[in-house]
Amino acid sequence: MTAPLAAALLPLALLAPAASPVSVVDADFDPATAFVPPAAISYAQDLVPYGSHARVVTDRSTPGRTVLTLTATGLAPAHEFPVHLHTGSCGADPAASGPHYQDAVDPVQPSTDPAYANARNELRMVLRTDAHGDGTASAAVAWQPRPGGARSLVLHAGTPAGPHAAGDRVACVKLEK
Repeated sequence: MTAPLAAALLPLALLAPAASPVSVVDADFDPATAFVPPAAISYAQDLVPYGSHARVVTDRSTPGRTVLTLTATGLAPAHEFPVHLHTGSCGADPAASGPHYQDAVDPVQPSTDPAYANARNELRMVLRTDAHGDGTASAAVAWQPRPGGARSLVLHAGTPAGPHAAGDRVACVKLEK
């Protein structure tokens, strides 16, 4: 390669690689107090035991669409976990994950207005575990989260009101590093 050609290509080699439209987070659930801050935190060992595992695949390869798939192993058997994107990062306090991520943000928080708090404006799914505590859930929405806007995926306990009622936050998976 000639020196002028090599000099011309050098700036291209220094460019940061483009972000992949598909991201994968693989993590074991640990306590928030772990020595190394965990990528996945359990707040309720009876439902999300330490050492249970989550794999989150976020696919943004189609413009204007997001598909998120959660696969979990070792959770409480035969349980329904409502799952949502949240705006904050996981922390020692379950509330650190903030409110549900909304494509169009409700100006009144906490958001209870059905014009904003709905399955078209929030990514919602229900993870149903089998007799071994394993399960997979997937959801697709017709939008892509704003950069830095959806920082975690939260598993809720569920409530007697049904599988879509959120209940307490029992686990959190960090989506951003």
